[in-house]
Amino acid sequence: MSDIVYKNFIFSTPFLLGFRELKIPVIDAQGQPAWPELFPISRIDELRKSVGQRYFSAQMMLEFIAPERARLDPDSLHIYEDKFDSRLARIGDNLINGVTAYWDPSSGRRKSDGSVCVLVYRDDKNKMFFIHDIQYLLVSDEELHPLAKQCEMVLEFLLKHSLHRVYIETNGIGNALPEIMRSVTQKKGVKIQIQKITNHKNKEERILNAIEPILTTGRLYVHRRIQSSPLLSEMLGWSPLGSIGHDDGLDAVAGAICALPIPVRPLGQGLKSFTANTDFKL
Repeated sequence: MSDIVYKNFIFSTPFLLGFRELKIPVIDAQGQPAWPELFPISRIDELRKSVGQRYFSAQMMLEFIAPERARLDPDSLHIYEDKFDSRLARIGDNLINGVTAYWDPSSGRRKSDGSVCVLVYRDDKNKMFFIHDIQYLLVSDEELHPLAKQCEMVLEFLLKHSLHRVYIETNGIGNALPEIMRSVTQKKGVKIQIQKITNHKNKEERILNAIEPILTTGRLYVHRRIQSSPLLSEMLGWSPLGSIGHDDGLDAVAGAICALPIPVRPLGQGLKSFTANTDFKL
């Protein structure tokens, strides 16, 4: 390396002085793999699809793309209208093997951060994610028990989709919600499993790492009902440097994508009736 690397660091020891930089991207300028015996084109394409173009460029092509340049383009979403078929565990032609309900709570007041509960199905074989439903929880300013009211709304959301487990983000106001949720479910005579989640990472980093790779590789699907929610406008206003508006729906989606899903299996064809032949002699 040249001494110019160290011209602004006069007190540093140029320990790499005399060495040359060697960079071998996984694909050369002619589009051929550098190590075909370890990384054939088929495997490289799988890697690109798994991690997204930004990570692939930095890790495999040795060309860094600053996170600040990342955006969440709603036009990259795939819109679907299929219902979840619990009998076959399918959404359209996709076999579903996991589901997550995730609640990122807030006070639920109109001028506060959004309180959002989201439902995400996943097809792990094809590494696809389906944002199947989302609910922005708003309560009246006159509501005396806004958290209990939100718990009732989340419970209704879960039961609508035949789910009995929910992740609750317990940072801040969410710390009190698991007990309130248990009280509400007991009064309703329903059993719900509550999984507490505490996030310590920066919100923008969570959203970027969870959503951007699957969005840019065409593996993120949303049900058509999501188009009438604030989620798509949140995507338009989002930046790793900070969002123009709210990003609470995106944060909930990121939490659902990263959380351990509930396994989903086909319920089968149901019980079949048979008529026994009793016309026999002893």
